Amino acid sequence: MKIQAAVTHAKGEDFTIEKVTLAAPKSNEVLVRIVATGVCHTDAVARDLGISPYPIVLGHEGSGIVEQIGENVTSLEVGDHVVLSFAHCGQCENCLTGHPTVCARFNELNFGGRMEDGTCRLHQGDTELATFFGQSSFGTHVVAHERNVVKVDKDVDLALLGPLGCGIQTGAGTVLNRLKPKFGTSIAVYGCGAVGLSAIMAAKIAGCQQIFAIDVHESRLQLAGELGATHALNGKEVDVVKEIKEASRGGTHYAVESTGVPPVVRQCLHALRPLGQAAIVGVTPEMNIDVHNDLMAEGKSMIGVIEGDSVPRVFIPKLVEFFKAGKFPFDRLVKFYRFDQINQAFDDSANGTAVKPVLRLA
Repeated sequence: MKIQAAVTHAKGEDFTIEKVTLAAPKSNEVLVRIVATGVCHTDAVARDLGISPYPIVLGHEGSGIVEQIGENVTSLEVGDHVVLSFAHCGQCENCLTGHPTVCARFNELNFGGRMEDGTCRLHQGDTELATFFGQSSFGTHVVAHERNVVKVDKDVDLALLGPLGCGIQTGAGTVLNRLKPKFGTSIAVYGCGAVGLSAIMAAKIAGCQQIFAIDVHESRLQLAGELGATHALNGKEVDVVKEIKEASRGGTHYAVESTGVPPVVRQCLHALRPLGQAAIVGVTPEMNIDVHNDLMAEGKSMIGVIEGDSVPRVFIPKLVEFFKAGKFPFDRLVKFYRFDQINQAFDDSANGTAVKPVLRLA
């Protein structure tokens, strides 16, 4: 079928909306009409750094309605409202033990440019277009494996839900699925974008007594306070480590680092108390750490967390229920854009104008 999609032809190029041919769903796959899709930093990385082959249709936070199902699909029906999440094999040891975010084939299936069976579903004439995250949701329709398609409640505005497939799932899941903070403990969240603010909301759900928000944008710090942070620290204006250690009486029990900025990563380690745990979720370049003084000497832990260590078909419906109950107001992060405003949405995400841009396709 013919669809409209935002195509990235070469490294660093702007998105252009073009006509594309999408193949029909095969066994265990579904065709989804995209209603909206989130703009994520990972899309910008793929556009600018060449982590996937070009030309490519990016997008990996899609939400939409199932229009067609392939053979052997058992978990979805035509008309279902769905959120699309990351691709995973469902067969390796990590997938089978509830950790599909570290699937043995994760990089291949999400960044390799092809579907699980090794084929491309998107074409322009004789040219194959690479697929991203098993979905390529910067298009009016996608084909995806039912394994990474999550059925959601029809009572909630479907246009809001796409970011649950990656960024918001990452922040909330890092707290609720991996760190699992004990009631009454303290946590610091470094970076108050969509991932960090989702972590703050999750920390409030978990019952953390002190929730420190660290950023350099006052508007985001104000929003963090409204969403549950008990302390807001501007990294440009205060000594973050000193302030946290004084307010928490020795450092936080947990930290979530979402900026990927090496000096901030060090801050998150230095502001932990002995036995504290730091979860790194930002894309961080090569950097130096004093393993003895920053970690081992005080029994601290630093872990990497991908996609919130979530099982999407279990965790995303839980987030929707928290949202319906008023406990997870992630809609306050969202700013909508028309599909033809995709380049503006990426610019606004980069400069901090928008916390979580979402493109409306329908």
